[in-house]
Amino acid sequence: MTIKRPTTTQLLDIASRLHIQLTDAQAEEYLAMMQANFDAYDQIDALPDEIPEVKYSRDAGYRPNVEENPLNAWYYKSKVTGASTGRLSGLSVVLKDNVALAGVPMMNGSSTLEGFIPAYDATIVTRMLDEGVTVLGKATCEHFCLSGGSHTSDPAPVHNPHRHGYSAGGSSSGSAVLVANGEVDLAIACDQGGSIRIPSSFCGVYGLKPTHGLVPYTGIMPIENTIDHAGPISRNVRDNALLLGVLAGHDGLDPRQYTVKTDDYLSYLNRGVKGLKIGIVKEGFQLTNMDDRVAEKVRSAAKKIEELGAIVEEISLPEHYLAGALWTPIGCEGLTAQMMHGNGMGFNWKGQYDIGLLDKHKDWRQQTDKLSPTLKVCMFVGQYGIEQYAGKYYAKAQNIARRARAAYDQKLAEYDLLLMPTVPIVAQPLPDQNSSLTEYISKAFEMIGNTAAQDITGHPAMSVPCGVVDGLPVGMMLIGRYFAEGTIYQAAAAFESAVDWHDC
Repeated sequence: MTIKRPTTTQLLDIASRLHIQLTDAQAEEYLAMMQANFDAYDQIDALPDEIPEVKYSRDAGYRPNVEENPLNAWYYKSKVTGASTGRLSGLSVVLKDNVALAGVPMMNGSSTLEGFIPAYDATIVTRMLDEGVTVLGKATCEHFCLSGGSHTSDPAPVHNPHRHGYSAGGSSSGSAVLVANGEVDLAIACDQGGSIRIPSSFCGVYGLKPTHGLVPYTGIMPIENTIDHAGPISRNVRDNALLLGVLAGHDGLDPRQYTVKTDDYLSYLNRGVKGLKIGIVKEGFQLTNMDDRVAEKVRSAAKKIEELGAIVEEISLPEHYLAGALWTPIGCEGLTAQMMHGNGMGFNWKGQYDIGLLDKHKDWRQQTDKLSPTLKVCMFVGQYGIEQYAGKYYAKAQNIARRARAAYDQKLAEYDLLLMPTVPIVAQPLPDQNSSLTEYISKAFEMIGNTAAQDITGHPAMSVPCGVVDGLPVGMMLIGRYFAEGTIYQAAAAFESAVDWHDC
């Protein structure tokens, strides 16, 4: 099989876009010289791709109807039974619908990707199946994961399990709902600006964003390599720690993984908090949309942890705001370059590329009217930064991100954990179909003020349910040192054992 060769007209057009001027004669001469290069493309085209082995059979599955799926939390149901024994034997899991499950449709919340069927399982899916889990299918997620609300997914918004018509949080909206509702034991979620922790807070479940790179992202559709994280959602701390122990570790295929350090996370659960030093970050309580009732619940939870024996002190971390600001050029320019122009895969990294996903996602260019306003606004910012400033502010933000991380590290050298509200509000009403662009977009990003920072710095952070405001859950966020997820579980387990958050 041979690839299609460019014509002289196509080469002149390519040269023009590269700001190179050619005569017709020069173009024809260049074309003749290029043929040997295209022969190499032919050779590659004739070879089979390197695709990971699919080890477990699965049924064809189906997309549940509204009667079976009243909260719109399921995208696709398909049962995959793992090994007969293992650490996750007897437990069920649902995958966020940006995680590859071979033979089962994946649309990542966007109709532009509808019809794509992965050829292999994500690394973390194979790891879970090897440990005996039963995969029950795919959970709805927000449109290409670009929303902290739950109103952007195609074809319908996801409802909060505690109050219909209210946001479940995003972008891992369905993952949190199905765990909170008891339809699955565990869920896989992903986090680039808070997308594990926001829905966990809104739905009253435990959601951990691990240290950047601890959990391999292989087989998960990227947004931007430097802020991509995958992690567990559960109804209790033990299951969360159990699942992380299965997910974590180097796989040799993910460029996000470097000097990865795993741990026995379950061993931390009964240690208590006596002697732990916890810093309450005052900046995390000073967001412009901070609900005082949420702040009060989180401070009460911190007081309870202090009563259990921890040393709890208020501290100042101004760089928390800086890290949040850095998200905009890194997130917007990065996703525009990698997820959109790079067709999801991008360039310049070694690892497992999903060729099928690349081929399918490239067609977004013919369906731009179907892209969500939340993605569009990020693309507009990103494209402007790339075109007007040649990526200067993306590069500068990545450099300054080291300063933000160092500030977090300095406080975490003094304290074992940092503490703040996961989000400044409880779940809000979903915008209606006639909402303005301003309301639609604002409702997607109004809650990320505390969560985006740790995606930039890479520190592990967990949302822990700690109370209720007006019948809706409140989340407390615990932040730890790099690869110190065990310490987060230590404090979360102690708090969980001491209180029933439903009554707080």
